[in-house]
Amino acid sequence: MIIAISFNEFAEKELNESADYYEFQVKGLGITFLAEVERSIKLIQQNPESFSPVLKVVRRKILRRFPYSIMFSFVDNSIRILAIANHKRRPYYWRGRN
Repeated sequence: MIIAISFNEFAEKELNESADYYEFQVKGLGITFLAEVERSIKLIQQNPESFSPVLKVVRRKILRRFPYSIMFSFVDNSIRILAIANHKRRPYYWRGRN
């Protein structure tokens, strides 16, 4: 069964801004960041309930190599990416997103 994935508009903006930042720092690093996010989303899609719950329905997948987590909810066989959260930002800033 394929699980549908959607992005909160702010999460999509965070993803793009973070990739742009890394690409500006080192050519090719933004693409590496996007590849890591894509790899992580595939893992989430394969088994969303295997990741640690942070809040009632929100779970977290920590990225390798980058100081980010993918915050997501899994409800009714649908995954909603709520944030591409930088570990240096204020914790739970993404609360209230759906």
